[in-house]
Amino acid sequence: MKGHRRMKHATKQFGLLLLGIIALHATAEYGERDEVQAFIGELAANDAFDPVELKRVFEGAVYKQSIIDAISRPAERVLNWASYQDIFLTETRVRQGIAFEQKHRATFDAVEAKWGVDRWIILAILGVETSYGRNKGRFRVIDALSTLAFDYPPRAKFFRQELRQLFLLAREQKRPVASFVGSYAGAMGFGQFIPSSYRHYAVDFNSDTFIDIWDEPADAIASVANYLAVHKWQSGGPVLSAVPKLKAAPEDVFNQGLKPTVTLQSLMDYGVSMAGVAATAQVLPLKYEGKRGNEYWLGFQNFYVITRYNRSRLYAMAVFQLSQQLREGSA
Repeated sequence: MKGHRRMKHATKQFGLLLLGIIALHATAEYGERDEVQAFIGELAANDAFDPVELKRVFEGAVYKQSIIDAISRPAERVLNWASYQDIFLTETRVRQGIAFEQKHRATFDAVEAKWGVDRWIILAILGVETSYGRNKGRFRVIDALSTLAFDYPPRAKFFRQELRQLFLLAREQKRPVASFVGSYAGAMGFGQFIPSSYRHYAVDFNSDTFIDIWDEPADAIASVANYLAVHKWQSGGPVLSAVPKLKAAPEDVFNQGLKPTVTLQSLMDYGVSMAGVAATAQVLPLKYEGKRGNEYWLGFQNFYVITRYNRSRLYAMAVFQLSQQLREGSA
């Protein structure tokens, strides 16, 4: 037993030592770390950046433990629909959203006409992401992405790609890299665009040469619309439809990915039919754990498009239901 205790003690001491080494590594200046030096070399070789300037930027980057803590416990992983909806489907968020739409109605009119994306979906995304710009994040994006790229192994590859995109967009927009501010995951502005999304989908809707998704609502609204349109939003098409009869379907029918791949015809054996929807239409059978038990829904192409913005069934449902509440509240 004494040997067992000694072994446990040694194991514990090794674990503490390992944690200490990780902590020391994480707090070391990024500019001095070998993997950062390699990353700088890649940007210099592939994208013609000045390595001296890059090193200077990384010497100013700061590790943030709060970022590691936050990304390790996202709500989409730990909550069911009964709890998740309470975060976003609130009277305050509906009231603020209606006021935001009224204030920027001319922009929503123009954006809806140009891209064909439902204004209430755009508005709901802005509401879910940042409460219509109230909570855009306070982290310097260079700190967030450096922390995640070099000190968060589960998704280091993804965040290194986003870090490269950050340097590219800073050069394109003629802004200092350290000036960009966003969330703990490096997402920015009203609509929380990560750098790659900013570069590919953000648009300058007020024609002032700078795509300002932080302080210019017109650019932010148009950018969300463009993102959804590029991902094949169907103008006037359905998003979700509640179908209680789906409860008769077997469990392996539900929540199979995010893309509609099941024909409506194949669900007719369970009593499912929908007026105005072709039997060959592809749908996604969904089951959510709601406040009054299981809820059964069919997701359509536009549901899938919303999940391109955030790859979560909970997120897409929150956006949809908030959009409905906003639409009804504005009537």
